[in-house]
Amino acid sequence: MKPQLAQIRWYRIIPVVFVTYSLAYLDRANFGFAVAGGMAGDLNITPNTSTLLSSLFFLGYFFFQIPGAQYAAHKAAKKLIFISLICWGALAAATGMVNDTTTLIVIRFMLGVVESAVMPAMLILLSQWFTKEERSRANTFLILGNPVTVLWMSVLSGYLIDSMGWRWMFIIQGLPGILWAFIWWKLIDERPMEAKWLSDEEKKELEKRLQEEQVGIKPVKNYAEAFKSRKVILLSLQYLLWSVGVYGFVMWLPSIIKAAPDMSMVTTGWLSSVPYLLAVIGMLSASYFSDKSGNRKLFIWPFLLIAAICLYATVWLGPDKFWLSYGLLVIAGGALYTPYGPFFAAIADVLPKNVIGGAIGLINSLGALGSFAGSYLVGYLNSETGNFNASYTLMSGALVLATMITLIVIPAPEKRKVAAI
Repeated sequence: MKPQLAQIRWYRIIPVVFVTYSLAYLDRANFGFAVAGGMAGDLNITPNTSTLLSSLFFLGYFFFQIPGAQYAAHKAAKKLIFISLICWGALAAATGMVNDTTTLIVIRFMLGVVESAVMPAMLILLSQWFTKEERSRANTFLILGNPVTVLWMSVLSGYLIDSMGWRWMFIIQGLPGILWAFIWWKLIDERPMEAKWLSDEEKKELEKRLQEEQVGIKPVKNYAEAFKSRKVILLSLQYLLWSVGVYGFVMWLPSIIKAAPDMSMVTTGWLSSVPYLLAVIGMLSASYFSDKSGNRKLFIWPFLLIAAICLYATVWLGPDKFWLSYGLLVIAGGALYTPYGPFFAAIADVLPKNVIGGAIGLINSLGALGSFAGSYLVGYLNSETGNFNASYTLMSGALVLATMITLIVIPAPEKRKVAAI
């Protein structure tokens, strides 16, 4: 029987990682509230410019994913995230001080650039601290920062805009990132061997387990070979299509709800938060059962399909049945987020360690391209058609394709693991 790995890792690493990613995610989601809460009128932003601004973040995010992931994998994830925290906090706060769209365009793009390496760097950091049997839960606690942030941010942003205006919302929500950078630097260790809070025996056992995981994975010579692999290409395409649905939903949900008759910003904030409460429950449940069973596939594709069905069903209901449509949107939002932990755990399960940084960077960068396309196309279709039917259909179609690719590329669990449930 193998010795138990140190449980203190969960208390020392996960809370810090969770807070860090939560702060990073703020400026992806609060822009939609600013647009719905008066920013467009104050800066004379046209619907087309608003669509471009909503999506520009992801364009900057796309271009700098792979270099950041390679740096994190081969040098220092800790240092990279420290610098990013300071930069994105400053840029987020600066968003509240702009007076013209040109400056806003530059800031939105640069926010994407400085945040681009955070997600792959975090995943690489966690892969150096948690084993295959733990990784889905560890990844989920990281990505949980996404829906949890939107949950409380939706409520807080509604109140801040209502009482202080959109400018102070950006400033108040940007400054904590700068302060947190120094807490991150103090609390995080890059690898187990550097941690003073682990005994020598605990360090060696963890390193041994992590090395043993790589034994059954076929080595890949270099990044060029990894990027040409069928698995990496399909995983990248799957994540791109999935992200079209996720960020079309995230960026435009406040505007969709605000368009309902007699809807205030405070009520919009509260209603926008509900899908993310369901997402938190779904993510925690899926990651637990995914690790317990060893089955990644079963906790990915059904949820993507459910989200696709719910989004398309809202097209048939029409604008007159707001509360029924809203209920479907709540289910869609929860289902969109539920598979994140199992998905990123599956990547680490099937790829060798020497190329995982670049591969995650590539997959995440294609996801960012999907996020750009989703947020841009949804906004464009909404403004051109005057309703949300075409954009819902687009997101639904992308999610159906993502479901099909998941069934092809994610491997079935080993029989011995299924039998052990």
